[in-house]
Amino acid sequence: MTLELWPAIDIRAGRCVRLLRGQFCSETVYGDPLEQAEAFVSAGASRLHVVDLDAAREGGSPNRHVVVRIASCAGVPVQAGGGIRDESAAAGLLDAGVARVVVGTVAVENPEVLVGMVERWPGQVLVGLDHRSVAGPAGEVRREVAVRGWVVSGGLELEAALQRLAGLPLGGVVVTDIDRDGTGAGPDLAGLAHVLAVTGLAVVASGGIAGISDLAALAGLGAAGRRLDGAIVGRALLSGALSISEAVAACGP
Repeated sequence: MTLELWPAIDIRAGRCVRLLRGQFCSETVYGDPLEQAEAFVSAGASRLHVVDLDAAREGGSPNRHVVVRIASCAGVPVQAGGGIRDESAAAGLLDAGVARVVVGTVAVENPEVLVGMVERWPGQVLVGLDHRSVAGPAGEVRREVAVRGWVVSGGLELEAALQRLAGLPLGGVVVTDIDRDGTGAGPDLAGLAHVLAVTGLAVVASGGIAGISDLAALAGLGAAGRRLDGAIVGRALLSGALSISEAVAACGP
């Protein structure tokens, strides 16, 4: 199975940006998000991952018009996330041409709303499990899911969150290691292998991907007879450290 490449466009205040470890105070601006989307597609991207960072942190839909514009003009499937916390918000994007939506906070705080979403749009809703490592009371390391734009902890461990989602007709889960996101430190291969082993859902990896070797490692990663479905790459593509053609080739035939 070929690893699907999802070039990432994060939007804040109408601009394409990248954050370091999800910190809003550590922002790099890469210009106009629509122009960036067009550049990715022109270079050979066959899908896009778009996130409204303002909505993720504050709720609402401050950049929805930009997301919708990308979805209507890109000519490739777009999956969008950020602040989608009820069926109305999901419907607004899916009805406007977004192929799939990624929800996070609602899956942790209002699981009954998530159930309604996946029953209405089976296969078109993914859950974003953004997590960071924290020390437990006995000094053990816990992978704790964060919500509301990664600002607060959801109080739920990653494996427990995966177990809660078992059996739902989701399009998959997007697993992001916040501690690695935007750092180029490489993906958490061991952690992703564990995720593959404990869930039957499609898994999209995110966080720390810096170059060809990282994508090749993800494409070859397997556990329990399963492989990753896709990988989200942001800073490496935006900075020019990695080209779309190089990334596509590294993802496999």
